[in-house]
Amino acid sequence: METVETPCSTTVKSGSNEAQPAIASIVPTETARKIRIVVAKPGLDGHDRGAKIIARALRDAGMEVIYTGLHQTPEQIAETAIQEDADAVGLSILSGAHMTLVPRVVQLLSDQGADDVVVTVGGTIPADDIPELKKLGVAEVFTPGAATDEIVEFVQRAVGGREQPAPN
Repeated sequence: METVETPCSTTVKSGSNEAQPAIASIVPTETARKIRIVVAKPGLDGHDRGAKIIARALRDAGMEVIYTGLHQTPEQIAETAIQEDADAVGLSILSGAHMTLVPRVVQLLSDQGADDVVVTVGGTIPADDIPELKKLGVAEVFTPGAATDEIVEFVQRAVGGREQPAPN
């Protein structure tokens, strides 16, 4: 992480003892919180190129991306989402274990009071499984060939439609 130091001056209004930072005139008092998304590779799937491409696209769109790496358990993914105060979780699955792993992640989030976290799934998901995943609480499923712009826009819309907590 890089630290940048900038000078900050204080101005005093004439006839007043009240000091106000000069920077307040150029920095908005309320700033929007960046969307925080956990990108995870659950199970034994060892192919992460697609997940890394999506993570980069989300980051380039201004989101804060937490990439968990390979071989994560549903428990690790849910715990990361909660610890990181994530707005969304993107699961990348190519192994065919989506009907076991995804429901477990969704259930763990719900059990811990984080059922407002938007869950998306990407990977080789058969069309017949998509309605069942959505019924279980998955917001969207992206199959091979989905455009990164489509994924970014979906996450922005899905998270943007929720009430965002104020920044700290």
